[in-house]
Amino acid sequence: MTRALVFTRTAGYRHESLPAAVAAVSAFPGVRVVPSEDPVALHDLSRFDVVMFLSTTGDVLDRRGRSSLRSFVTGGGGFVGVHSAAGTELSDPWYGELLGARFAGHPDGVQQATLFDPDGVPWKFTDEWYGFTEVRDDLEILLTVDEETYEPGPYAMTGPHPQAWRRPVEAGRSWYTALGHTNEAWADPAFLDHVRGGIAYAARG
Repeated sequence: MTRALVFTRTAGYRHESLPAAVAAVSAFPGVRVVPSEDPVALHDLSRFDVVMFLSTTGDVLDRRGRSSLRSFVTGGGGFVGVHSAAGTELSDPWYGELLGARFAGHPDGVQQATLFDPDGVPWKFTDEWYGFTEVRDDLEILLTVDEETYEPGPYAMTGPHPQAWRRPVEAGRSWYTALGHTNEAWADPAFLDHVRGGIAYAARG
């Protein structure tokens, strides 16, 4: 059984899909979810295998929580970031390293676009399409979005445009997906499989 703290605190924009997202993750077989919006929940992570930042926004941790999260991951724990987790803890340089990139912005509204996995298998999906800065060069890219299939506006990226990736962080693991803006995403079997796979990767000790 994977023990997961699902952290949903927001200090900025709050996604209306959060209740559907928490319900969907809580229904994953083999995952015992503890949802929280209290920064104190991160002070002691010893009973968890994975910490998920689920559509969090802004600076959501206190000093002790930042230190605890860093010790947890570097000591062997798993981190999963979903959607606006990329726009979280912008004042903490280490969090940016943990996540692997920083949120730059997205065009207005949701659009259908085509994603590709590393084998070139296409996947049509409707979401907000994030652009990123400070992208680390050690990421294992899991999904890219084809900019020819939607309107990226000022958030086009040079080269492959990543939307999901993973990487080891010392003894731990970090996995991130930019998908998950809409309620519909959290009822989509392919997307739910995607997130389940992220939790499984992060939990692998």
